[in-house]
Amino acid sequence: MSSRLKVLIQYIVIFAITFLLIWFSLQGLQGENKWDYLKQTWQSAHKGWLLAMAGIAMISHVLRAERWRMLMVPSGHHTKLSYSFYSLMVGYLINLVIPRGGEVSRCYNLYKLDKTPVDLSFGTVVVERIVDMLCLLILIAISFAVESEKLFQFIDTLPIGKPGDSLRINLLLFAGIGVLLVAIALFFILRSNQKLRAFVAKTWQGFKQGLSSVFRLENKGLFILYSVLIWLLYFMMSFTVLKAFPSTSSLGFSAVLSLFAIGSIAMAAPLPGGTGSYHVLVPQGLVFLYSVPKSEAVAFTFIFHGWQTAIMIVCGAISLLITSYIVRKKAS
Repeated sequence: MSSRLKVLIQYIVIFAITFLLIWFSLQGLQGENKWDYLKQTWQSAHKGWLLAMAGIAMISHVLRAERWRMLMVPSGHHTKLSYSFYSLMVGYLINLVIPRGGEVSRCYNLYKLDKTPVDLSFGTVVVERIVDMLCLLILIAISFAVESEKLFQFIDTLPIGKPGDSLRINLLLFAGIGVLLVAIALFFILRSNQKLRAFVAKTWQGFKQGLSSVFRLENKGLFILYSVLIWLLYFMMSFTVLKAFPSTSSLGFSAVLSLFAIGSIAMAAPLPGGTGSYHVLVPQGLVFLYSVPKSEAVAFTFIFHGWQTAIMIVCGAISLLITSYIVRKKAS
């Protein structure tokens, strides 16, 4: 089987799971016409809170772009904030189609704009992801500290930790053996191909340079501040959207923490933009933890996720057009 066919099958499976989860979630809506119910929920939403959420999202994206730009400075690449912002938004756009593909695509987009080496910028993206993972774990820990009883009860309702434990252990074992076999195969391929070996060595050097950039930052305190602010803004995005809907407007900060933790776990699934997993877990959390009617919980989740996705699509498409214009202008 060719590598292209394998990739095609992989994406067919991913999108099939995504559509299946969305279909399953839609079954929680009342009435024959599901889209009419979603439309009614959208019309009942307070648009001021939704616009506030969009504004907060844009501020968080600008801060993330500036933080990424900071990481490339110690390596001698002083890219513009606008370039890092356009590349970041293009990456978000690609992520909606290719799971995790945005991390690489934004590096290539930045290379097109100012020739920043892809291996270097990708190393800084890895640093970003490590920092974000730490911030996410801290927020999840705070969530469990505040709402531990409810969250653990919610986890008990999920199909995990049941009789299938031995099956999961076997799957992990087979996955480990598979990774080991792939590593051995790559070792022999690299050993026999000098050009490929040279390319990997060059990529690894740039990658290490990008990873070490965080230790050579001139202002580490500002980097930490940006990281904290980004995740506080993410939290505020969730809060403003909860306030936008009648069925969730009465929920307080503790509820936002719980839903933020559930939503973050759902978004970590290898699906385009967390689509599907988010639409199943978040409504279940709203229903179980805060007694929100199921139809209203499902409609809220679809509109919340859809509004976030629309912002990314619009900003990503505009950034892609601006990138194309700048590249053509430089070429001429």
